[in-house]
Amino acid sequence: MITGFHHAQITIPKGSEEEARNFYCGLLQLKEIPKPQSLLGRGGFWVQVGDQQLHIGTEDGVDRLRTKAHLAYEVEDLRSLERLLADNGIQVEESVPIPGYERFEFRDPFGNRVEFIKRA
Repeated sequence: MITGFHHAQITIPKGSEEEARNFYCGLLQLKEIPKPQSLLGRGGFWVQVGDQQLHIGTEDGVDRLRTKAHLAYEVEDLRSLERLLADNGIQVEESVPIPGYERFEFRDPFGNRVEFIKRA
């Protein structure tokens, strides 16, 4: 029986780990966690998000701008994150309303669709 999510994975182009670390660990302040030794040669890195993990893998030949697939991060202060992204050149887009929530979407520097969501 399924009991929950252990981790989610997104991908970035091969060789762009430092740019991704600057965005996810620097700007968004997610903490990088160690990858197992057996996976180090595959590229990418892992971060902690609350009590779960986000695995940032590498993959070329993917048009990330063409997909609706995304992760939705639950946040405490939606407006300060919106300002932080705008101040760093990230275009924020309004989302279709969901009753009981405030939210917006954006694309990370690699084209991955991202949602920030907060209970209203």
